Formats: sequence, structure tokens, C-alpha cells
Amino acid sequence: MASAVHLLDCGWQRRTSGKMPTSKSTNMIKEKVPLVSIISLNWNTTQVTCDFLRSVTNLNTYSNVEIIIVDNGSKEDPTPFLKAINPNIKVILTGCNLGFSGGNNVGIREAKGDYLFIVNNDTEFTEGLLEGLMDVFDQYPDAGLVSPKFHYFFAKGTIEYAGYNKVNIFTGRNGMIGSGEEDRGQYDEIRETNYAHGGGMMVTKKAIEKAGLLYEPFFLYYEEIDWSEKIKKQGFKIYYQPASLIYHKESMTTGKASPLKTFYLIRNRIWFMRRNIPWPGFLVFMLYFICFTIPKNSLTYILKGQTTHLRSFWKGVMWHLNPKITLN
Repeated sequence: MASAVHLLDCGWQRRTSGKMPTSKSTNMIKEKVPLVSIISLNWNTTQVTCDFLRSVTNLNTYSNVEIIIVDNGSKEDPTPFLKAINPNIKVILTGCNLGFSGGNNVGIREAKGDYLFIVNNDTEFTEGLLEGLMDVFDQYPDAGLVSPKFHYFFAKGTIEYAGYNKVNIFTGRNGMIGSGEEDRGQYDEIRETNYAHGGGMMVTKKAIEKAGLLYEPFFLYYEEIDWSEKIKKQGFKIYYQPASLIYHKESMTTGKASPLKTFYLIRNRIWFMRRNIPWPGFLVFMLYFICFTIPKNSLTYILKGQTTHLRSFWKGVMWHLNPKITLN
């Protein structure tokens, strides 16, 4: 049985490694099927990750995969719990919290597949998920990123994501196509979309080699939107595949309404616009932000008595004047 790979103090240090034996015939079959590396993060949510692993182990029907779990400095080593479910997985312990971008980049660097499926640990696989995503790359040679259809885990049959609308030049926000709608098959055609869903996105090694890794300073939120822009600038397109379905529990690590989420969402919204929008458009965004977004959000937090969120919001804004500002 393979043991965990350790990144003590965020520096590589491998203890031991090993592989489960496979038959010669199985290896011959796998050589004909492209390897898909499944990469997921864990941060103090071992039970959630265990549930995720059970779904992959029991429901994945694609024949050639490697599973990489990157633990982002959890208080407890999850390795024995995860390997009890699937002894073939690779567990990497970073020793500190590298965020969504940094943690996934660790997994990307370790991945051996030509196709990488970066997926949240608070999701559940369905049969044919990976096959559907791979079909898009076969049909569309210009595909760089592909995301499946998302349903809410606790409201199966209700769409969360069927593609992304473009980021609004005024608000710096964008909405998910079909979110909250009953799935009646109204979004059942493969189509190009603006951005991949960070909760589940398949990317080619070729696209990563050209566009680079996820932008680590973001740490949390807006990373996949930024990455989608980088990959599109290299001539690739982003696709939505409705034939592949995944269930999403949503915000199991950060919480649905936490000060952490408030800080990084507002900080990175401004940062994304700075990085990806030409100056005339960015000035329009900032004018709207100063005149409408700041007063509206501040008043909302005050009226609701959410002083912690108010502080997090303002810290996220002021970070752009003083990058030494932190959430705590």
C-alpha cells in the first residue's frame, strides 16, 4: 500500500511510494485509454472527502484514472481514513493551507494524466461523468477546459450550473446559467461557455503548459474564472457538457456565509477585474463599485448587524491599497 506524500512546511519530501499490482491485460487496456488524473482538496473535512471518495470508487465508470487528494494542512492526517476506502489513491500532505489555487497546483504538478479533472471534495460522481467530458475533447480539438452539468446535491433535479454568463463590466460578477431551475432538459446541448466551474473542470495538460497554473495569490475564489480567461487567451475554448452530471453540496469547507468567504470574494472580484479587464472597462467598474457596491453592501451588513462581515468586506476592499492587510 502506498503511503502519503508529504510536503512538510510546503516543501517536497517524499517518504515512500508503491503501486498496487495490476494484470498485464489490464495494463494493455489502460494504455489505449488516456489517463485521467482526478485531483481534489481536503481541509479539515475528512468525512466529506471520504464520502467523495466512495462516490468515485463506486460510481466512476472510466477505466483509467489516478486519484490525487491534496490535504491543505488539516489538523488531522486524513491518510488512513482515505486509504481505507481506496488504497490506490495518492495522498499529498502540504503541511500548510495553500488555498484552492496552491493546493490544486500541487496536485497538477504530481499528475501523470494528459487530462486532469479538478473537482471539489463536496461533490458526488455519477456514472459516465468522465466519459462525457472526454467526448468533448474528441469532438472539439480547440477545447481547453470542460465542465459538466451541476445539480444541487440536496435538491437533485435542480440545476446549479449549465454554463456561465460573462462577468458584468459594472458589478464584476457573473451568474450561472440555469441556476435554481428544474432540469427539464432545457440545457442539454454541448456548447461553448464563458468560464469553467471550479467545482468540477477537466483540463488538458497541453492547455496548462501554454496558459500556466492557477494564479496562487488569489488563494480562494475567482481562480477558475481567471484561469478560464488565461486559457482562452492561448486560443482554447471552454465547453459545457450536459451529458456529464455531478452533484454539488456547496461551500462545505468555507461555509455558505462566512467572513472568510466575504473577504476573499470582494478582494478577488476587484483583483480579477484589474487583471483581466482593459483600463477603460476597469474605470467603469470602479466608478460603479465606489458609488453603488460599497454603499449597498455596507448598509446591508449594518442593518443585519453583521459587523464581522462588514469588517471582512472593508478589509477586502482596502487590501488593494495595502496588500499587507489580512483577514485576521
